[in-house]
Amino acid sequence: MRLKGLALALVAIGLSGCDSLIQSATSGLTEQLGDAVLGHDDPELVREATPTLLILIDSLAGEDAGPAVLGSAAQLYAAYGVVFVNDPERAHKLTERAYGYGRRALCAADEAGCGVRELGFEEYEARIGAYPASRAQALYDYLIGYLSWVQARGDYEALARLPRLQVALDRLLDVAPADIRGRAHMYMGVLQCLRPPSLGGEPEAGMRNFDEALRLTGRRDLSVQVEYARNCARLLYDRELHDRLLEEVLDAPADQPGLTLFNNLAKADARELLSTADEYF
Repeated sequence: MRLKGLALALVAIGLSGCDSLIQSATSGLTEQLGDAVLGHDDPELVREATPTLLILIDSLAGEDAGPAVLGSAAQLYAAYGVVFVNDPERAHKLTERAYGYGRRALCAADEAGCGVRELGFEEYEARIGAYPASRAQALYDYLIGYLSWVQARGDYEALARLPRLQVALDRLLDVAPADIRGRAHMYMGVLQCLRPPSLGGEPEAGMRNFDEALRLTGRRDLSVQVEYARNCARLLYDRELHDRLLEEVLDAPADQPGLTLFNNLAKADARELLSTADEYF
């Protein structure tokens, strides 16, 4: 009934010819959808329901969609493609769409973000390095779509794109609000720990970024501890740090505003990582 009422409201708004109201209603709906997904405590239910939400958000993210709608689409497709899809071909297809929505959000928010995929590295670095601070959310949405695409591909082309990801992360670390900076520090930590030194990897710097992510998120985002353990502590063979981080995840409450879904997923990952620690270390 709520969706039916919403559809009727959107039709009425469309008949009025007021584009600003359409954008406002659409942005509000996508924000509510995102909040509902991220705040849910049953990952399996989210897995089953998300395909319907993806089709709905596709219908809202048309040619004239604003950055908020496009950014929500990028994040939802990225999360579904990376977290819930095991088939590599499907994951690639879904994250390609996430990346596309992220690029559109970047362009819709500011013209400096238009056409970035086709730019040479130096021009890309100049544009993203000067992307407006007031549009940090769009830059973050673009980054999430881009990261999901790189993760799903996992090939040499994706690896060649890592410097571009770092450019976006560097800009976010300079201008984004604390909540976005916390996750940006986490992603930077992953990049620095996973890459070999010959490709710019710095495990010690990665650990500092993870520690800063923990500080900025108040240790409420349990995915930070899990990624710290999986991507840094394991690679450094630091069993004490690995187990301490994961035990903290299991002891912490999962129910946090905007984090409940991923915190429940983090707890499942923590149990799996701990169960295989003896084999790894």
